[in-house]
Amino acid sequence: MVAFLAACSASKFVPDESCLLEKVELKSDTKKFNVASLEPYIRQKANSKWFSVFKIPLGIYALSGRDSTRWVNRTLRKIGEEPVVYDTLQAKLSCNDLKLALQNMGYMNGEVDLTTRAKGKHLTAIYTLHPGTPFYINSVRYDIQDSIIAKMLDLDNPNRQELKAGDPFTVTRLEDERKRITRVLMDSGYYRFHKDFIQYGADSTKGSNQVNLLLHLLRYRPNSSVPETLHPRYTIRSVAFSSNDSTKIHLRQRVLRRSTLIRPGDLFSASLLQRTYANFARMQAVRYTNIRFLEVPDTTLLDCDINISTNKPSSISFQPEGTNTAGDLGAAASVTYENRNLFRGSELLSIQLRAAYEAITRLEGYQNKDYQEYGVETKLTFPRFVAPLLSKTFRRRSLATSELSLNWNLQNRPEFHRRVFAMAWRYHWNEPRQHITYRYDFFDINYVNMPWISSRFKADYLDNATSRNAILRYNYEDIFILKMGFGMSFNNGVNAVKLNVESAGNILQAVSKTFRMQQNADGKYTLGNIAYAQYVKFDVDYTRLFKFDERNSLAFHVGLGVAYPYGNSTILPFEKRYFSGGANSVRGWRVRELGPGSFKGTDGRIDFINQTGDMKLDLNLEYRTFLGWKLHGAVFVDAGNIWTLRNYADQPGGQFRFNTFYQQIAMAYGLGLRLNFDYFVLRFDLGMKAVNPAYSSTREHYPLFYPNFKRDYAFHFAVGFPF
Repeated sequence: MVAFLAACSASKFVPDESCLLEKVELKSDTKKFNVASLEPYIRQKANSKWFSVFKIPLGIYALSGRDSTRWVNRTLRKIGEEPVVYDTLQAKLSCNDLKLALQNMGYMNGEVDLTTRAKGKHLTAIYTLHPGTPFYINSVRYDIQDSIIAKMLDLDNPNRQELKAGDPFTVTRLEDERKRITRVLMDSGYYRFHKDFIQYGADSTKGSNQVNLLLHLLRYRPNSSVPETLHPRYTIRSVAFSSNDSTKIHLRQRVLRRSTLIRPGDLFSASLLQRTYANFARMQAVRYTNIRFLEVPDTTLLDCDINISTNKPSSISFQPEGTNTAGDLGAAASVTYENRNLFRGSELLSIQLRAAYEAITRLEGYQNKDYQEYGVETKLTFPRFVAPLLSKTFRRRSLATSELSLNWNLQNRPEFHRRVFAMAWRYHWNEPRQHITYRYDFFDINYVNMPWISSRFKADYLDNATSRNAILRYNYEDIFILKMGFGMSFNNGVNAVKLNVESAGNILQAVSKTFRMQQNADGKYTLGNIAYAQYVKFDVDYTRLFKFDERNSLAFHVGLGVAYPYGNSTILPFEKRYFSGGANSVRGWRVRELGPGSFKGTDGRIDFINQTGDMKLDLNLEYRTFLGWKLHGAVFVDAGNIWTLRNYADQPGGQFRFNTFYQQIAMAYGLGLRLNFDYFVLRFDLGMKAVNPAYSSTREHYPLFYPNFKRDYAFHFAVGFPF
């Protein structure tokens, strides 16, 4: 508040006969005109605002005194933001830029007016756009002066034309056509072609908003001292590989050839050149690649030289950790070995050994008082599709990786011992132009073995008739999971979508029924006396980012997940169940403290098991603003919950029902602080409950109106943005 009030005194830094630029407005006299798209053309903006309201950075600067030799004043000025003094020259240039932008958008008669409104030493600049009537293309003619290119493009055919009569006459549309033709020709051997060989002529009738367009494609002329000729069309004569590291490239010749889409005898192609760069860039063994083309004198042949520099093949790293689990302190350490060129094909082998220890202090009646964990994680990644029945052309052109993982984990707790074995084979590939990445889990095997469970734990939770919990019992039995899955993600910087689908147990169920395999006492089919899980799971996340300016944006997120156990399972495995609350969900609750439905925990020791579900809904709205230096702030509103699809006795009120689920949606609000170091973000969020679906009184139901900080707050620390 002090800084906000101090912003009023910022005028002391404004010279006499000058004004502080208080506000900039951009208007249009044409309805439905997208004014926001032209805001970047305004050269001088007012001082930034936190959350688009408070000029805190200016206020901090204004708190400094005039004596710049004092440390306090220098520090405040460095943290704050210097007052923006209105500049008439910058305003005039902004008008010119706005007018040019209007013309580029097809408003050839567009005009811009500038008015100012001053009050004391504070000034508001108002730019008013007068777009007028937009211009349209009336006709398109082509003047292709190279006969071979004219025949190839065949632009007299309406089906081959991108510019058509009736289209808006905009610079962007004309430039896109230049780029398209240039791309087609450069992918067809025209190594020396560039878009400057394409020019436009435009003619409009006075008093009309129709433009007759003429596209010129000029003949080839490398410089003014030589006559014009047909454009040369180049063919690849040879492809050679070299390295600056040594006389030998540490990659197999087969791998080099497969990654290179440039072939002797083929026409030059700019697209294949970029794909070749991308293929080598994906290789862990390659540090950088430089591809050069040398013209063979007096011919239209090209010699291609691919220079490759490789990384050191092996590395080893050590990472210590400190842990704190609900007050129980511990330590962990991991050693990772990587070989980036295992079979001289840029295959990446990663082996991680991990060990952890934690002292458990609040368990009574158990012999051991500590937790030990040992694990081995191995991963072998191939920079290509590894699968039968795929053509060489498909493998060469696909940007894909294949991954084989093999993991083993040992956990010894006072209550139980657990062994987990996992093996998977996955494919990853992407479509960079469409901003899409894909993942396909060909198979993913998980085997969980419980070799020992404490008699005290069995008596308290698994065998005691009064405290027996079906979900708890299921998750402390041996289980086998064989699943397949598919994932897709799309992100263009404004919209982001994540989609995941997986199913487990269907193949095993078909085999079990076909061969009438053994069933256990519960009627479940088994594999080696171990029941396998059967379920289907679907998840989708959507995020939309609304940018108001360079410093302020609004992020909207919705997430939905549904998983259904069937056939050989009546309960989802614990690892596949949903939970709510935490740093990436409804932030008024700590992780695994919300839901399902209106369920309210009864036993704090095992509520982490009961507060899981088969369905999840998240709705988030977060306003983000730049505070200064590396600091960013946020205010957020979260809503959501989890539900079960079946009615479990141990989770009363947790089943999803269409007529009541909306009454069980929890809501929270809060503030966030982020430290943005570009390559990673440290996030601190303080959330408060607003609507609590698990309540025993009105005050507990609506903490928004009856806040109790001790009862209703949750603090979260995380890395990265929540969505």
